[in-house]
Amino acid sequence: MNKDNLKSILKEVETIAIVGASSNPDRDSYKVMKFLQDHGFEVFPVNPNLSRTKILGKECYPSLDSIEQPIDMVDVFRAVEYIPGIVNEVIKIKAKILWTQEGLYSEEAESLGKSAGLKVVMDKCPKKILEN
Repeated sequence: MNKDNLKSILKEVETIAIVGASSNPDRDSYKVMKFLQDHGFEVFPVNPNLSRTKILGKECYPSLDSIEQPIDMVDVFRAVEYIPGIVNEVIKIKAKILWTQEGLYSEEAESLGKSAGLKVVMDKCPKKILEN
């Protein structure tokens, strides 16, 4: 997918769940979350190890299905072996877009997501798409 296609996907998005969110400002998930917040997206951090804490002023959720409002896009910062399981959660909450960060590609997860009607973007960073 080219950059214009990716930008048009992001124009459809208002709410984003960041799976694998970190409270460490040096981590990519923190930097991307801050950038997305600064660009008007409502972002929900998801990390079971950090639930009941706040990241960038937002409550951190233990799982996708614990977020009580509709999520348009799920941005994944987890190891490849976890992505197929995360896709099942994405389908369950009826998100529209599965996005995985640079370096993260799972053929199984891509197939699962597309079969369920998700838009699937893998191995790309939304921050880099919007910066340029």
